[in-house]
Amino acid sequence: MTKPTASGLDGVNVADTLISHVDGERGRLVIAGSDVEQLAATATFEDAATRVLAAGAGRELPAVTFGPARVAAWELVPRLGDALDLADGMDALRTALGHVASTGDDLADALAALGAAPVFVAAWSRRRAGDAAIAPDPALSHAADYLRMTVGATPSPAAVAALDAYLVTVIDHGMSASTFTARVIASTASDLLSAIVGAVGALKGPLHGGAPGPVLDMLDAIGAPDAARAEVWLRAELAAGRRIMGMGHRIYRVRDPRAAVLEKATQTLEAAIGASAGRLALARAVENAASAILREKRPDRPLCANVEFFTAVLLDAIGLERALFTPTFAVARVAGWLAHVAEHARAGRLIRPASRYVGPLAPAGDSV
Repeated sequence: MTKPTASGLDGVNVADTLISHVDGERGRLVIAGSDVEQLAATATFEDAATRVLAAGAGRELPAVTFGPARVAAWELVPRLGDALDLADGMDALRTALGHVASTGDDLADALAALGAAPVFVAAWSRRRAGDAAIAPDPALSHAADYLRMTVGATPSPAAVAALDAYLVTVIDHGMSASTFTARVIASTASDLLSAIVGAVGALKGPLHGGAPGPVLDMLDAIGAPDAARAEVWLRAELAAGRRIMGMGHRIYRVRDPRAAVLEKATQTLEAAIGASAGRLALARAVENAASAILREKRPDRPLCANVEFFTAVLLDAIGLERALFTPTFAVARVAGWLAHVAEHARAGRLIRPASRYVGPLAPAGDSV
């Protein structure tokens, strides 16, 4: 009997993993043994990265700091060719990471990639704005230094805490397209850095890297936390055949748990910097209106807020431009990719799925 084809590999388990678990029916995300809500509330990015890397390695790892790795990456900035001149931040990151040499020491290479991502993204952002790149400060946390190198000023503790919550929340998410890409490359016994460059290429695609920037475009267009105004705008978008940004997810049948974490982080940030500086009330009104309209139009297909919805609100509130949203996601997800590469290297084999040929066949016995 011919096996059915799963063109998107839906429901196909390709690995046993200790790194993360996504329960789409219950709206639960577990990262290295902790629910994402607990991890984001208690861990820095350094803590969470150490945990996922240890899960991937299958052994305890000493707590690591990424400051020296950021300094080492800074030394490469003058030698990145035209990488930082590229118009798209993901193109710039992919090209720049290709300049990080593989040493063959996986832990050293993992630290190099973790340190390089924020330095390269920040330097690209500064050049795009016509400003000089800013050298890293190894004494700062990953979140604080990335934000300082990007915005060009010492960030507030509230902004650092909000970015830390974001980086932890998106550090890993099961067998996403970019993670699977990294594991496929690792399965060929290629080097770790090649796997990360490939994963960046997969994340660049809008069907995976998402569109948190257009969420802000939607909020700007609606303009005020008015339910009637939001409903009119949203219904017009659906009538025109356009999707509502930040709503719906391939896996989750309920609200994305990461949306709740980032909503809470944004609320804490706005309380510290002044509610008038943010869009939280507007975002909540739009989410409520969108949820009601989508339930009405598609009762058989739950479409709830996903991680992009409050990613846009939070990253905007800490001062990052929309062009930085997906590259900032990559700054966090590098840790998850590295963990999966290590895990596959330990227990996996060459990934070589089958395909089903549906074209014409020459008559039996014919040869060419």
